[in-house]
Amino acid sequence: MPRKAQAVQQSPGATQARRGTKPPAINNPEDLASLALKACLIARDAAFNVHDLLTNSSRMAFLAIKDCEKELDLIERQIDERLPEAITRVNESRARQLLSTLKSTTDLERVGDLAINIAEAASRYLAHAPVKELVDIPRMANIAQGMLRDALDSFVRRDINLAQRVLDQDDDLDALKTQVFRDLLAFMLKDPQTIEPSLDLILISRHLERIGDHATNIAEDVIYMVSAKDVRHHAQ
Repeated sequence: MPRKAQAVQQSPGATQARRGTKPPAINNPEDLASLALKACLIARDAAFNVHDLLTNSSRMAFLAIKDCEKELDLIERQIDERLPEAITRVNESRARQLLSTLKSTTDLERVGDLAINIAEAASRYLAHAPVKELVDIPRMANIAQGMLRDALDSFVRRDINLAQRVLDQDDDLDALKTQVFRDLLAFMLKDPQTIEPSLDLILISRHLERIGDHATNIAEDVIYMVSAKDVRHHAQ
């Protein structure tokens, strides 16, 4: 069964933002943390539904993904509106946490966009004859979902070890994307009728790899938030 994102209550600030006026000042920076936690739950639902769509061809999951994407867009806007004032009233450590919250929420909004892109490509693909049972796309979806789940859990728990586990999986997902491309290229060269569905699968594999990248970004932000250690570009 597809998971539907929990509704996010639209604050007066969000309503005013749509009308082009400035939202009211936030009274408690913890409100931002609460919004970020909601984004984590919604992004997990989006990843679950992507996996369901790609492994079970669940068309109901497509609608659930669209709901998740809308909720993530709303939360990102709310945090963008509220953070500038909040960050001026906290110490350095808390400011670092708020900045990480902003960056992570932006990554989650991008995950929502990628989930929609995957759903659209999958819908096109399902209209064609299958290409060797999706190649390794379900495996990629499983890894990407696991990376995002661990990244979000590390964010909630402030768990550096769990964040590091996400970083360790990034190269595996990249390698699998390359293998999927090679397999699909071979199918297209052998049978031109597979070109159109294969191109959709290549797009899906790229979007899944990008979800893994955003999970990695969140994990890096967790490490920075907790330890003030910058591990970006760790592979270089």
